[in-house]
Amino acid sequence: MSGLTIKIFFHTKYVIIGASAAGINAAKTLRKLDKSSKITIISKDDAVYSRCILHKVLEGSRNLETINFVDPDFFEKNNIEWIKDADVSNIDIDKKKVLLQDNSSFKFDKLLIASGASSFIPPVKNLREAKGVYSLRNFEDVTAIQDKLKSTKRVVILGAGLVGIDALLGLMVKNIKISVVEMGDRILPLQLDKAASSIYEKLLKEKGIDVFTSVKLEEVVLNKDGFVSKAVLSNSTAIDCDMIIVAAGVRPNVNFIKDSRIKVEKGIVIDKHCKTTVDNIYAAGDVTFTAPIWPIAVKQGMTAAYNMVGINKELNDTFGMKNSMNLFNLPCVSLGNVNIADESYAVDTLEGDGVYQKIVHKDGVIYGALLVGDISYCGVLGYLIKNKVNISNIHKNIFDIDYSDFYNVEEDGQYSYQLR
Repeated sequence: MSGLTIKIFFHTKYVIIGASAAGINAAKTLRKLDKSSKITIISKDDAVYSRCILHKVLEGSRNLETINFVDPDFFEKNNIEWIKDADVSNIDIDKKKVLLQDNSSFKFDKLLIASGASSFIPPVKNLREAKGVYSLRNFEDVTAIQDKLKSTKRVVILGAGLVGIDALLGLMVKNIKISVVEMGDRILPLQLDKAASSIYEKLLKEKGIDVFTSVKLEEVVLNKDGFVSKAVLSNSTAIDCDMIIVAAGVRPNVNFIKDSRIKVEKGIVIDKHCKTTVDNIYAAGDVTFTAPIWPIAVKQGMTAAYNMVGINKELNDTFGMKNSMNLFNLPCVSLGNVNIADESYAVDTLEGDGVYQKIVHKDGVIYGALLVGDISYCGVLGYLIKNKVNISNIHKNIFDIDYSDFYNVEEDGQYSYQLR
């Protein structure tokens, strides 16, 4: 029986904090690998849902049930204990306990912290104490916004990143005036360059949406009841509004981590096994502040699960810089780093007939690509960027490279890929 590894699992208490992408996929993987041990998920939420499509609920095309990404019987089928509506107050590392605000506690042998992140409200004058200020992070945010929309005519969205644009899409079907405020010089500053952003800004303005870039929110003016009435910008523009939706970034949910042995910098520090600086404690997802997108959270949760059961697994595929959208039926895919300022990189662009494409490369390796209008090339580019494939020996227009350029015919007549 040489070469055969038999893994024996003892009854282990697995505890997971958080029931979103990382936590749920970790639990699913744990149960696949360990059929009998106890798995407990503790979450502030009382439902499982995808935060990525909350704007669909806001616009009215989906509800809580249709943004749920697990089967209705997921917890029963996988024999997972789910503690809902629970606030974690502390982690006792020495006693291996997760403590809750209601003074209850849960023992663990292995712990995964996948508590996610919360919206950040900037310290702008009157913003934090004002009524009529919302974020778009949880399902409760959506229901609160929908309730306030009944008496709202003008909305300011603070931040034009992915969440801000999601909020915009969710509100556009409503009969309200929308203004977007972005401190960067363009909307979607991490995903788009100035040229691509200007295309979408033009479309927004054609829809009657006011776009303010390169400005900050300086002050919020309140009415006599404490509700927002104006948003005053750093260029002295005053925007009348009944509601402000803040999409100005997030902060990891780490307030319950009071023991400095669990190292926290921007987020919880993890290694390639998704282990924290404390043995038997792992972390995954937004709480690690590594790559705040769904696929990476899923991979981290699954990687942590393998290591929690004692199977060595490293997370080497961290390619998470891919964003796609279809705003006003104009598709766009952003891959890698499209805003490299270093002059040592070459930039090729292709424009015309509603199409804008840009490729950033250096020494035969592509580091970023931006496709607007025609995204049919994104699969090839994604592979080349992710795997750092050298294209120096392919002597053709960079926009014409396809998978066939990497085919090689072996002596026996079979095709194979030759990737450098």
